[in-house]
Amino acid sequence: MTDTTTRTVPRPAVARLRSRDRIAKAVLYVLLFGGLLVVVGPFLWMLLSSFKPEGEIRADPPTWWPNDPTFANYGNLFDRLDFPTYFTNSAVVAVLTTVGNLLFCSAAGYALAKLPFAGKKALFGIVLGTLMVPSIVTMVPLFVLTSNLGLVNTLAGLILPYLAQAFGVFLMRQFILSIPDDLLEAARMDAASELRIFWQIVLPLCRPALATLGILTFLASWNNFLWPLVAATGEETYTLPVALALYAIGQNRTEYDILLAGAVVVVLPVLIVFILLQRHFVRGIATTGLK
Repeated sequence: MTDTTTRTVPRPAVARLRSRDRIAKAVLYVLLFGGLLVVVGPFLWMLLSSFKPEGEIRADPPTWWPNDPTFANYGNLFDRLDFPTYFTNSAVVAVLTTVGNLLFCSAAGYALAKLPFAGKKALFGIVLGTLMVPSIVTMVPLFVLTSNLGLVNTLAGLILPYLAQAFGVFLMRQFILSIPDDLLEAARMDAASELRIFWQIVLPLCRPALATLGILTFLASWNNFLWPLVAATGEETYTLPVALALYAIGQNRTEYDILLAGAVVVVLPVLIVFILLQRHFVRGIATTGLK
């Protein structure tokens, strides 16, 4: 017969292990809370300072909570800027750029992931290569091309250069690779065209990746400053970031009260879009291999 006596851990050892677990959790929570403050702190300061008079914003040492809260900054912002025009320009550019990327990047990603054709690997290598080229390098030739096409100072000139981007093609291609080939072959055996397969099978399965691409594209387009500053030469085509910078930042003095109020207004649409699509965004990041 074998001895099957059970070895028990002494109670002092168990207590020490539990104490170490509590200390480790406490340290982890402190670190996470510190990281949260680092990330959220600038946005919180921006929001609170948008309700401060300019003298309080420039005060040294600075204060977190407004001593004399006021909405005058937002009133000055809307009075001095043609806000409806600039907001509409930003919305049109951001929405059409996002829709274009969702459609064209998905189609290109599907072709690179599931369709056999000559030179596919080389084409995908070119797409990856363009990701390594800084956007500032292409700014001058892009402006020359836009100028030759007569698109300077038009909304089309702000939209077309960013209607499909290499990162979006890469993102969608990586996600579509995870779709089983048997599912697509079954649709082809039922005489479904490639366009129908893409539209009715592939796109519905790509919702997480589409949400991720939509958020990233909308964020980049809404906050884009350099290209609208170069391509928009008249006030009728200014976007919000450009108008805010030109009116709030002067040669001799920066009006921080208007600048901070405008920054809050610029951030709100992006925040709303992210809150609505955050579940799909997290899933899309996890399933496309982006860490």
